Amino acid sequence: MKDRKFGSRFGVLFALALIGMILAACTVPIAPVATDGSAAAPAEGAAWCGDVDITFFPGGPAGGVFANNVFNGAKQAEADLGPNVTYVFSDWDPQKMIQQFTEAVATSPDGIAVMGHPGDDAFSPLIEDAEAKGIIVTSQNTELTVSQTKFSGNGFGYVGAKNYSAGHALGVEAIQRFGLVAGDRAFVWGLLSQPTRGERTKGVIDALEEGGVIVDYQEIDPATNASPEQGTPTFTGYVSANPDVKLVVTDHGGLTATMETYLKAAGKGPEDIFGAGFDLSPATAAAIEGGWTDLVIDQQPWLQGYLPILQICLSKVYGFSGLDIDTGAGFVTADNIAMIKPLAEKEIR
Repeated sequence: MKDRKFGSRFGVLFALALIGMILAACTVPIAPVATDGSAAAPAEGAAWCGDVDITFFPGGPAGGVFANNVFNGAKQAEADLGPNVTYVFSDWDPQKMIQQFTEAVATSPDGIAVMGHPGDDAFSPLIEDAEAKGIIVTSQNTELTVSQTKFSGNGFGYVGAKNYSAGHALGVEAIQRFGLVAGDRAFVWGLLSQPTRGERTKGVIDALEEGGVIVDYQEIDPATNASPEQGTPTFTGYVSANPDVKLVVTDHGGLTATMETYLKAAGKGPEDIFGAGFDLSPATAAAIEGGWTDLVIDQQPWLQGYLPILQICLSKVYGFSGLDIDTGAGFVTADNIAMIKPLAEKEIR
């Protein structure tokens, strides 16, 4: 049974006031200066980024959990700033992201905002080629530190959580919040096989094992990665074989949103197993209220859509270098869900 000793700790949320200041500054009627030194003032009344073409990767399937929050943020930036944006959905498939990036470069946009899931080894030569062709590249959700270090002066930034530290923080918080002790069992369902992206899963496992918790790890298979409901047999099979499990951590926004479905399929109630994971959605917010999910770290995916568009516009029009923004600072629990749920239902938070 759950020992509901929820503390009053609230994670520090992203400073939205800072974003407001940035956006307010962007509305000042100063003629943009093109990076090639030529005049770049838009026509009177035109959006200041209206002549910029961008290809944007929301990451998952169209309309999918998390990816849709990212998409909504990007669409808002498109409406506010005026660029021409093409959206490319990838089903969270790193190989598909690589192929689609190559296709995007061939269309010669001004900028490309990518999910970094394929990792530096796979992405670096392709980004080198894009940069050589004058395309601004920036990343969201998963860091590409090699490319960011090399091309930050050209506008390569990062918007998202710091994966290892975010995962480790969730593991530590779970131990403290749920009173876990050495010898307790946890099931971690994640993506260790993916370079860089897998660092978040590793952070969770390390934190739990440092606390003496026994960790059973399961890689999220491609079918479940694309459609979380496909993972129901995996979950029910694990719980049946390990009835002493006290904590389940789903390192995937879609799986976290499906926690209530998984538990019901396994014949478990909201008081039987602690659930922790990543990212908000309408389903996750409802599950937190109902006790099916107990702890979520919110990496604010809407900002991972809005800010990369802003980054490319700032770099293309004004020549700004890359910004590095950590969006994964806060925890959401039953203590604060009432405040956040209305925004989660709109797929903003």
